[in-house]
Amino acid sequence: MRQERVRTMEELASLSGISRPTLSKYFNDPTSVRRSTRARVEAALERYEYTPNVYAINQNRHLTRNLGIVVPYLADPFFAEVARNLELLCSGAGFNPILLSSHGDPDREVANLDSLRGIRPAGVLLAPIGRRSRHDALDAFCRDVPTVLFDCDIEGVGDAMFGTDHLQSTGMIVEYLARTGEPPALFEMRAAPNPNANKRRAGYEAAMRRLGHEPMLLVAEGDGWAFEEIAHRAAGRMIAERRLPANTILCSNDRLAIGFLAAAYEKGLRVGVGDGHALRVAGHDDHPFSRFTCPSLTTVSQDYEQIAGRSLDRLLSIVASGDRPAAKTSTLLEASLVMRNSA
Repeated sequence: MRQERVRTMEELASLSGISRPTLSKYFNDPTSVRRSTRARVEAALERYEYTPNVYAINQNRHLTRNLGIVVPYLADPFFAEVARNLELLCSGAGFNPILLSSHGDPDREVANLDSLRGIRPAGVLLAPIGRRSRHDALDAFCRDVPTVLFDCDIEGVGDAMFGTDHLQSTGMIVEYLARTGEPPALFEMRAAPNPNANKRRAGYEAAMRRLGHEPMLLVAEGDGWAFEEIAHRAAGRMIAERRLPANTILCSNDRLAIGFLAAAYEKGLRVGVGDGHALRVAGHDDHPFSRFTCPSLTTVSQDYEQIAGRSLDRLLSIVASGDRPAAKTSTLLEASLVMRNSA
């Protein structure tokens, strides 16, 4: 029987149904995978003609089995959830995940990368702080070490990037809220540390104008990562001063929405749908606690598993091949609407 020629490990993974990290683990050390998995890989190799890049594999064996994971703020549940997925996937692929948080500090972000450089990682998964990151320092590191960015992109930095299509996600929830009630006002921070907030505002404004509505912005003063506190303080003041331009509020992220819900409760405003409710409130991210707020929060769910899985797959592909891509690729994933009691 003539074998079908397969040129890359990614193509072999797609045809065989065996994950790219598992194949990489097998080719590095066949005894490192389960016997049943080894049998599946060997069956696939009998069916498909594939020759791994032995030179690249041998070169990579001189590297450590460490993979760096750097996030801007580990106390943020979004980054904690993505990091949790990445830790499990890295371990499953036979690598040692080294997790570091930059605590919103651009100097610490650079120091984290310098620390990783010292242990010669096979590669790094980096969620940059964003607008405050020291772009030149990040670019210098990424030129030396295979690096895949996730969540937040920095132009020209890294080998690839995976994140959410914020124009799609925000436009989707604006259309839902406008269709089911009064069009929403957007509640956001003036100095949001993550530039994704700017993309969400652009998505909100575009969707509102597309639907024939004038955008309405509510801006909370504050800087840093204490989103709930900033939102609680600002929303309480806006409610007390009767400055809400609509009875539907879309918060730029779920952590702001949690602070807004607390302020509404303290001011005696019921949030939800139907008689007796004064406000509808929605968020963005599907924060792990959003289903347990009171009322439970309508939001947009980013695909944590896809962001983590595809970021790691791409990094392991670069590590296994030993070749850095000639051009960076950026992949934006669609989000999904999660309807709960708050809207």
